[in-house]
Amino acid sequence: MDGIKLAVSRDERLQTRGDLAWAIAVGGIGIVLFAALLLFTWNFATTLFMIFAGMLLGVALTAMTKQLGQLVRLPHAVRLVVVCLALAAMLSGVVFLGGTTIAQQATALSNTIKSQLVNVKAFLDKNGIDTSYFELGSINGTSQESSKQDSGKQDSGKTASDPGAPAAPAQHNNLPSASTLASSGGAIVSQTLRLLLGTVSAVGNFFIVLFLGLAFAAQPAVYYDGLLFMTPVKYRARATVIVDRIGETLERWLIAQIITMFVVFAVTWIGLAIIGVQSSFILGIQAGLLAFIPTVGAIIAGVIVVLASLASGWVAALSAFILFLGVHALESYVLTPLIQRQALDIPPATLFAFQILLGVVFGIWGLALALPLMAIVKVMIDYFRTDAGQPAAAS
Repeated sequence: MDGIKLAVSRDERLQTRGDLAWAIAVGGIGIVLFAALLLFTWNFATTLFMIFAGMLLGVALTAMTKQLGQLVRLPHAVRLVVVCLALAAMLSGVVFLGGTTIAQQATALSNTIKSQLVNVKAFLDKNGIDTSYFELGSINGTSQESSKQDSGKQDSGKTASDPGAPAAPAQHNNLPSASTLASSGGAIVSQTLRLLLGTVSAVGNFFIVLFLGLAFAAQPAVYYDGLLFMTPVKYRARATVIVDRIGETLERWLIAQIITMFVVFAVTWIGLAIIGVQSSFILGIQAGLLAFIPTVGAIIAGVIVVLASLASGWVAALSAFILFLGVHALESYVLTPLIQRQALDIPPATLFAFQILLGVVFGIWGLALALPLMAIVKVMIDYFRTDAGQPAAAS
């Protein structure tokens, strides 16, 4: 009997050691895979965010197609074509009717912002605040060159009007050396290539997101079934519920966000036009686009509006600031509770902290897409906290 007990105890110890070794091996493999996933996400974050933006565009187009389906009985493909043509017609109309105005106001807005930044820097320097970390050298140089040119023109006018004035010393036009020409040419070429590559990259990213959005919206069932097919059969029912809830949440949020952006654009444009601020149309466009980014976008839009309004005087700047507060209150306390009350319910502090985290780590992509990512995480947490525990509790 003692020998049998000893044998059993040895078998149990061997089984325990085998289970422990297997657990350590699986845990190590899981850690390595998780680290590899983090490394992959870090290195290809821009590409992943671009794909996610294409998915959001596809969800938005699908939501508009569903809304159109409630009005007219047409196939999905025909409704998608109608939605795309309507959006293209709206965009083409804005560009055709206001393209010149947009270009002129964008140039005027850029010059106004630059001049106001120079004025702010001069005010801070005058009051003993160090502004050496501001990268406004090119702006200062441009303003100084323009002032020098103006002073030169005034001096020449004085000389021409006063014949008795002493003649200015003759200036010798020395030709630049070959090395100067070569360095200047190289700088011009490098700046041109950098601008060209940046433009090509931005346009390429836009068309990639557009293509992905159209592809997802054209055949949503194909990608839906493919995503569920990759899920193990044991968890496919849960995955179906989670994917459905994520899709419904993103659709409601995107429709509400589009309405909010349009209202912010219209109110900002009309309000600034009434105040008499130049570039009111382009300021309304940027305010509407930045409304896609909660909290941070409103702050950036408000700063740009106030800086641009300073060129029209302090009264206009104060009126623009009051308008910004009114638009922000309209968005936060009227539009969001009424339109988005069923879409998302995320505490503002949590959302803001998540935005800052993704913005610092991943840049503009993380800042712009923080809210939909947070919505997906919230849907999954809500499901596993409530619905996933009900079957286990029932059994």
